Amino acid sequence: MPNKAKKYTTGLLSEENVKKYVLPEYNLQNADICQIKFKDTDKQRAVYKVDYNNKIYCLKKMYFSTNNLLFVYSAIEWLFRNNINVPKVLKTKKNGRYVNYENMLFILTPWIEGEKCSYDNIEHILSSTENLAKMHTVSKNFKPIVGSELREDYSDLKVSINKHFGHMLTCSNLAFKYEDKFSNLFIKHFEENILLARISMEICSNINNNMLTKSLCHLDYVNKNIIFDEFHNIWIIDFDKCSFDYCVHDISYFLRRMLKRDNTMWDLEIAINCLNNYEKIRPLNFDEYRYILAYLAFPQKFWKISRDYYNNIKKCNHNAFYSILSSAVEKDKEQIDFVLRFKEYIEDKFDSKLC
Repeated sequence: MPNKAKKYTTGLLSEENVKKYVLPEYNLQNADICQIKFKDTDKQRAVYKVDYNNKIYCLKKMYFSTNNLLFVYSAIEWLFRNNINVPKVLKTKKNGRYVNYENMLFILTPWIEGEKCSYDNIEHILSSTENLAKMHTVSKNFKPIVGSELREDYSDLKVSINKHFGHMLTCSNLAFKYEDKFSNLFIKHFEENILLARISMEICSNINNNMLTKSLCHLDYVNKNIIFDEFHNIWIIDFDKCSFDYCVHDISYFLRRMLKRDNTMWDLEIAINCLNNYEKIRPLNFDEYRYILAYLAFPQKFWKISRDYYNNIKKCNHNAFYSILSSAVEKDKEQIDFVLRFKEYIEDKFDSKLC
């Protein structure tokens, strides 16, 4: 039965059905439509490009509840009204905020044409961090509309890091037990990665969460969701994960995704320039720098790959996991060097020891 239900939903999301039952709610029944993204998982989602009368729109099938959708709508509307470039959610012909078709929710926005943020373009990177600071500043007093789900996180980083640290120790025991190709590679690089995990754990154990600024956060602030148009204006898209959280969570997530790449591999100068640009708009305190360092120090990929491997060792593709781990551990030494130098930089900046 579950498989049949999924096929049924998939059929409902065909371009023909969406054109017939969803687009008329926006008076776009004669538009051309093309599905450009479809993810058939528990959080099923789809994205369509709609072309009508020389205007292009983005129609998105959401994967969460009405209350969550209202929170996302509120966030986009708030940012739009505070001069942050976001694609405004367009009203239906009945002045609604979304379309409900067969218990599936759809929203329509203008299509943002442009180039996604390039991590190889320093101007893109710096503009992105400055824009993030503006978003955090204007969203500090954000209030969602009535009926919205109150999305908030504020997870304690030290709880998460301690939990992950325990996973790494468990994986170490399993590696010595199995002694297969993956396990031997894991053991070979365990010392460097457990060092990073220890540094992260020591730093975050001293963070005062009360000193971390709270705001509306994007929480998927990565290059694919940051668009530069033909006039070099920066636009932010895809607020599906937005929530109240610590601002430094957004910053740290952006930095880690950028720094783990080959061309920007744990480049301290780029990281400091990004933070300096952010601080032009919103200064960061000592505890916020602690958070960023602890977040960047933890060997996220090493932990996640090994956890997933040993959780699925009897049915996973061993060669694929080995290949992914091989790629991850190539940057161990660069990450350690970055963390130690970044720690010194923070201590000099605040004239205070981190741990």
